[in-house]
Order: sequence, then structure tokens, then C-alpha cells
Amino acid sequence: MFSRAALAAARGLAANGAARSQAMNAARSFSAEAQQGGGGGGFFKFLLMAGAGAGGYYAWKEGMLASVIDGAAGGVVVPGLASKLDYGAVRKAVEEVLESNPDYDDGSYGPVLVRLAWHAAGTYDKATGTGGSNGATMRFAPESDHGANAGLAVARALLEPIKKKYPGISYADLWTLAGCVAIESMGGPSIPWSPGREDKPDGSYCPPDGRLPDASLGAAHIRDVFGRMGFDDREMVALSGAHTLGRCHADRSGFLGPWTNAPTTFSNLYFKELTENKWRKKRWSGPVQYEDKSGQLMMLPTDMALVWDRKFKPYVDEYAKDEDKFFNDFAAAFGKLMALGVPGQSP
Repeated sequence: MFSRAALAAARGLAANGAARSQAMNAARSFSAEAQQGGGGGGFFKFLLMAGAGAGGYYAWKEGMLASVIDGAAGGVVVPGLASKLDYGAVRKAVEEVLESNPDYDDGSYGPVLVRLAWHAAGTYDKATGTGGSNGATMRFAPESDHGANAGLAVARALLEPIKKKYPGISYADLWTLAGCVAIESMGGPSIPWSPGREDKPDGSYCPPDGRLPDASLGAAHIRDVFGRMGFDDREMVALSGAHTLGRCHADRSGFLGPWTNAPTTFSNLYFKELTENKWRKKRWSGPVQYEDKSGQLMMLPTDMALVWDRKFKPYVDEYAKDEDKFFNDFAAAFGKLMALGVPGQSP
């Protein structure tokens, strides 16, 4: 996992697009050097902070080294299981597969794992208490075949060996934990997460199609979908900031391209692009989307709705100017999203 200081440097270089690979390699080198000492406990933590300087201290303070701490913390007893489950080891296993295939997308499975966690939880209906991250019902049809979940079989298959190695963790816990670990590993904030999800036995528990956001629609649709889950306008904008990661694929959603020039680094660059770049409709045979002058970056109708809506726009401007505020609000909102539908956790 990258240090906060290294990733901050990576963001600055990655904003230029062409220098992204150089920036991320530098971050990896910094991270590797910081961890060569090995070991655990307080002395290892001291070495990390001393070696990384102020950046290491900030990372420690902000919880960016959560995976290292959890790995040294030992097992966690899960009710109903006969043995301990080491969530630190599960976290480490997820981290190890994130960049295991340099040919996948932009060299990281991180964005697709975040999307898996998001889509597993984003089906929640507060009024009926149905859907949400409990159950991992995307393992079954019809949910696995919903159009919004196209391409997520890649993420589910990626995590299958980890599930086999740690059978005590439910799919529902694994998917959501993997999303949180991916965000943290790509330079994002530490996400509050707790175990306790159970897996449903078959597809009869699948939520109906249509509960996830439709990227072709506008502000009213955003409020309808997110409001159904119990989010307010600020949380809706913060969660939309996950589009700072990854890219769209024409063979999945129909849309095409990345939102930023640093699609594997979690930052507030999405909001900066929305507010500082110029956007126009893309001329092509696909669905309506927007592109910048270079034609390399894109925004969806739901993205543009955030700057066109007078109530959403102030939050977009705030996050574009203040990354720390975005990180804090995103961590709280994403943690809330991961808890939706979980007994004893869902708000």
C-alpha cells in the first residue's frame, strides 16, 4: 500500500497524463523501501514513521496504514465460527491481487473492486429494508445479469481464491472489505468497516433490477436512487467522487473512457475536472456523454448534473478546493453505504 506522501507526489505528476506511469512507479518504490525492514509491533511502526518523515506521520495519523496495523493485530473472533479469522491477512491478500495483472485496464483491479462493493450495497431500499451489502446476492441470477453489473464477474472471480483460502469470511464481508482496502491502497481515506454480513443461499433474495444509478439520467434520478438509501445531497456528491477511479467500457455500460488522467489514484481530481475543465457532448454513435477538449477524458450525464444542479454544485466546488474535506466526507458516506442492510449496522 502506498504512503500518503508518495501518493500525493504521484497525483501531482499524474495530472499531466503522460507522466502517470512514472509517478505511480515512484510511489511504489517509496512504499517498498519503507516496508523493507519487516517485522511488526511498535518498533516497525516507528521505523515507518521515521523513514517516511512527515508524510509517514500523516499517513499514520489518518489511518492510511490500517492494513499494516491489522496484519499485526492477530485474529478476530467471528460469532458462529469455530476458529479465528485474521482480517489483517485477508486485507493483505486483497492488496496482493490489486496489481497482479498489469494488462488489466490501467494496471489495477482496484477500481473494479470498488465498483463491486458499491453495486453490492447500492441496492438498499430504506423503506422496505431490502437489498444492501448483506447477502452477496450478486452471486446469483438475475442480479448477476443486471445491466448495471456488467463486467463485475471479473471482480468476483478475482476474489474467489481469497474466499477459498479464508472460508470463514462471507462473500458479503469479503466484497465490501475488498472495496475499502482498494480505496485505501490507491491513496484514499481509511474506510470504517465491520464484519457481520451473511450470505444468502440463492437468487430468490436478489433485489429487483433498476435500483442502481442510471448514468444517462440527471439530478432528479440521483436524488431518487440515493435518497431511497437514506443519503442527503452532500453524501450523494461525496459518493459520486468515486468516479475519480477507473473508466467506462463500451462493452459494459456503453460509455467509454476515464474521468481523470490518474484512474488508479484516489483524489479530488474528479471534482477539479468537473469545475476547471470544459465539457462538450461527444460526437459518436454511443450514448450521450461529454468529453474535454483533448477527447481523452469523459463525463456522464449524472456527472454533469452535479455542476448543473444549484444544490449539488456548492459541494462539488468545496471538494474541488479541499481534498481533505472530500476524503473525510467520502469515508463517512462510503462506510455508511457498506453497512446498508447489515443487521445491527444499517442506519
